[in-house]
Amino acid sequence: MLALLAFDGVLSAVAGVLFLPMFIGTIPLPISALVSGILNAALVWAALQWTTNPRLAALPLWAFLLTVLLLTFGGPGSDMMFDGIAGAVVMVLFGTAPPAFVLWRRANAAS
Repeated sequence: MLALLAFDGVLSAVAGVLFLPMFIGTIPLPISALVSGILNAALVWAALQWTTNPRLAALPLWAFLLTVLLLTFGGPGSDMMFDGIAGAVVMVLFGTAPPAFVLWRRANAAS
C-alpha cells in the first residue's frame, strides 16, 4: 500500500507540473501547486494510517520531491517542464508544506 501511495505522489507531481503554467488573463495562477500540496498531505495522512514510522509515512512526499527534481532537467530535444527556477520553487514550497505539517503534527502528538 505504501508503494501505491508513493506512486500517487509521483502522479501528484506530474499533474501539478503540467497544470502549473495556468493563467487568469495575464496573472499566473499556480493553483495546481497548492492542490498538489493538499493531495500530498492526504497521501501522507493515508500512509500514517498504514504505518507508525514517520519516515515510511513520508514516502509519498519523497516520491513527489524526487519527481519534481527529475522534471527540472531537460528532456529530449531540450524540452523543459519549468520556465525557470521560480516554478520549481513554487512546486516545492506549496507541494511540501502541507504534508510536512501533517508529519510534524504526528511527531509532536507522539511526544
